[in-house]
Amino acid sequence: MPDVKLLVASRNAKKLRELRRVLDAEGISGIELVGLNEVPEFPEAPETGATFEENALAKARDGAAATGMPCVADDSGIEVDALNGMPGVLSARWSGAHGDDDANTALLLAQLRDVPDERRGAGFVSACALAVPGGDESVVRGEWRGVIARTPLGENGFGYDPVFVPEGDGRSAAELGPEEKDAASHRGRALRLLAPALQALTK
Repeated sequence: MPDVKLLVASRNAKKLRELRRVLDAEGISGIELVGLNEVPEFPEAPETGATFEENALAKARDGAAATGMPCVADDSGIEVDALNGMPGVLSARWSGAHGDDDANTALLLAQLRDVPDERRGAGFVSACALAVPGGDESVVRGEWRGVIARTPLGENGFGYDPVFVPEGDGRSAAELGPEEKDAASHRGRALRLLAPALQALTK
């Protein structure tokens, strides 16, 4: 039986590798991952949902409808306690330009400059959605708690990873190795929760 093609609604090669590692770790085979770069372009709905779950499901539905493949999508960001849970769904465009990691991180650090260490709690959140054409939909949520550092640390990861220090670890998320990060991260947790639905695609 040929592998099931699963569209991953991302152009980020790191996200595809992350999902592949999680599938391998869960013992799930028979799934071929396809990124957005590998399919004809289609109109993608803007991320206007009020929650990570709404945005992830909208992206998964769009991908499934446009390609006829089951589609997995995630929406993730960081919720900072001292900012009343912001940037939240606005994480990728917090500084105004979408996906400018350095500017987003710099703005966040500036906003927290006067916040004492004991009030710098934060959590990464990832909602992962799976939409099967004409079939089931699943949405799961993973969270990863920690604190916001005062300066960026580490070269791995992307987004706010360099300023996020997970609970129980003195290193930033950008100082963790890929397997360490998968085991602890918000997206790793969400993808593991989604694993049974992904496994079902191969049945």
